[in-house]
Amino acid sequence: MAEKSKLKIDFRTYMMIVALVSIWIIFSFTTGGSFLSARNISNLFRQSVFTSVLAIGMVLVIIMGHIDLSVGSLVGLAGGVIAILDVWQGMNPVFSIGLTLLLGLILGLWNGWWVAYQKVPSFIVTLGGLLIFRGVLVGITRGTTIGPMSDIFYYLGKGYLADTTGVIFAVLAGLAVIFVQWKSRQDKLKYDFDVLPLKLEIAKISLSVILLVVFILVLNSYRGIPVPLMILTIFLAIFSFITSKTVFGRHIYAIGGNADAAKLSGIDLKKITLVVFMINGLMASIGGILLTSRLNAASVAAGDGAELDAIAACVIGGASLAGGIGKVGGAVVGAIVMASLDNGMSLMNVQNFWQSIIKGLILILAVWVDMYTKNKNAAA
Repeated sequence: MAEKSKLKIDFRTYMMIVALVSIWIIFSFTTGGSFLSARNISNLFRQSVFTSVLAIGMVLVIIMGHIDLSVGSLVGLAGGVIAILDVWQGMNPVFSIGLTLLLGLILGLWNGWWVAYQKVPSFIVTLGGLLIFRGVLVGITRGTTIGPMSDIFYYLGKGYLADTTGVIFAVLAGLAVIFVQWKSRQDKLKYDFDVLPLKLEIAKISLSVILLVVFILVLNSYRGIPVPLMILTIFLAIFSFITSKTVFGRHIYAIGGNADAAKLSGIDLKKITLVVFMINGLMASIGGILLTSRLNAASVAAGDGAELDAIAACVIGGASLAGGIGKVGGAVVGAIVMASLDNGMSLMNVQNFWQSIIKGLILILAVWVDMYTKNKNAAA
């Protein structure tokens, strides 16, 4: 029975990765191999960074049992502010980035205060934020497109790391993968949890390292590792650690799983909720900086609908809108799945309306599979 339970956990953990690989194989055949070219893989991951960054913040909100509909407008506002500071005011890029990140924290604090301390439903608060932030954006930019940005922003949005740097990163990342997976195995053994047989564990770690090395070599064969992808990797590592290894992360899951029980156990629901919305605001402002840097300009339409993409990425990646379930890594995989669909269908010259229909159907299918799996596990 224990072995059967372990297989279920493995299925849910790797289902999205299997789905992603399947999508890549299908598009490779339908595009004559161009989908898996080094150039397209590089573009694909660079394009996925924006939604991935938003999904990292959004998944924390969803795990806690809330929702944030304002991140798209916050992205646009952050992009507008940094463009104004850079282009119109000529401010030092370091200061302009710092002020924009501070803006994200403050607006996240605004949302969190209403939700945590005034008990207004997050749907209503963030729907209001969607309208307010977009209105402020139009007002401060006078409805105009602002650009071009300074060189440093071009590097943030479209730059690449040198090949040597990519190799060093591959070595360090490979060592990190080995350390993390092996330490996880030792921790499980320490508390008498089920683990894979040693040979399978070594094979799993070896495969992870090989795939990582191949991925870096593919990127280096084009122009190197995209700078935005490097930034995303750093945030992925940070928030994966926070959610899985810290008391704060466990509190987020506890609140999403059962808020009343979490409160009775001594968890400060208001404080945790406020901080999570602040983090989400920070990630949205980072997304706005990266998007403006990639487009080399800010516009009133920037980030429009991005909140829906972020929510979809979290759900496709395994997060439950009921709260208590979800992973940062899963949200990023969900964002890559969505970017792969956009990229592959564009290479196939699929019309835009069909792209929307297909992505919508896949979102519904992902939720259905998740619910079916939960119900089946509960019945067993």
